Amino acid sequence: MPVSRAFPHVVVIGAGIVGAATAFYLSRAGAKVTVLDAQAPSAGATGASDGAVSVASKRPGVMMQLARQARDLYAQLVREEVLTDLFHTRPTYLFARTEQEVAVIAAQQRDLDHQGEATLWLDRAMLMRRVPGLGGSVLAGLKVPRDGHAIGYQVTNRLLACANVVPLRQTPVLELVTANKRVIGVETSAGRILADVVVLAAGIDSMAFVGLDKMMIPRKGQLIVTDRAAFGHAALPGPLMSASYLAAKHTPTAQQSTVTLVIDPLRTGQFLLGSSRETGVLDRQTDIRTVATILREAIDVYPPLARQRVIRTFAGIRATTEDGLPIVGRHPELDGLILATGMQGDGICLGPLVGAAVAHWALGQDCVPDLSALSPVRFLRPCGSDHSRSDVL
Repeated sequence: MPVSRAFPHVVVIGAGIVGAATAFYLSRAGAKVTVLDAQAPSAGATGASDGAVSVASKRPGVMMQLARQARDLYAQLVREEVLTDLFHTRPTYLFARTEQEVAVIAAQQRDLDHQGEATLWLDRAMLMRRVPGLGGSVLAGLKVPRDGHAIGYQVTNRLLACANVVPLRQTPVLELVTANKRVIGVETSAGRILADVVVLAAGIDSMAFVGLDKMMIPRKGQLIVTDRAAFGHAALPGPLMSASYLAAKHTPTAQQSTVTLVIDPLRTGQFLLGSSRETGVLDRQTDIRTVATILREAIDVYPPLARQRVIRTFAGIRATTEDGLPIVGRHPELDGLILATGMQGDGICLGPLVGAAVAHWALGQDCVPDLSALSPVRFLRPCGSDHSRSDVL
């Protein structure tokens, strides 16, 4: 994809973690960057996430490979003093409550071992020594020691600040501006903005005008925040993640609504509990039945939670695809347009890695790692259609 000048002007649609990472790497390379958001930074999935920078939770294959590289990039950004105090290494504990779930985490251990990822199998007694207070239903677990945590909105704000980019808030994109099947800018509620490259890093509401609305699946997740069980430190050594969460990742097209439990100990001493997986649901409301189900499941796994109070419930919409993989790459029909969306629950983990790759493409360069498995070509074949019009983004 040719770029008209050495230091192009790039418009980034979406001020979540992927858009912020893209802006950061472009700015560091000397490009001019304009970031637009229909609402505000982290107003979408980034602000309604659990912060897991996790290899333990990923599907075997490309997602597990990319997660390892993404986690390494977080550590590099800490060493470069970009994400100082924002990324922390901590173990993930996968747990099983049935023999079928034991088989699920055993299979995950084999896949992690194949990738060279350190793991430790824990029978119930061993798991209890590391996580005292577990409920009687927990049979076994798997420790993945090198996982990490980063709060999405904090990373987004830091990357935008380091890029010296102030997003244009409440600026929805109404239309792509094209010339000879090349995107040359965007029409917004504030007027036309011309650009050498446009990056679409927004969520599910933005897909219609690039021909992806039929391929994207909304998945609502409800979460709970408790009061503090400890002060100044996390109450557990790392998150407790159910085998059912892994099973759901292995069946991305499943249409049922369910709860896949994660008990996440925050550094404030609070717990983040989640979450539901409500396929096809677009509202961001919480409901008492789902919240009660999450609480029952969480207390069964970790009974000390019964002493905590719920101080907040919230919900977010994850954008996923028919095959469960993100959409990242150059648009096959419209030159000058790069897509980076459909992260499902993996945006916090993959955000900086994807942003770095998108920045390379926007500068007319090849990127490492290989993201070809995520290319939009698998859904969008050149057909001469016109995606230059849209509803409000």
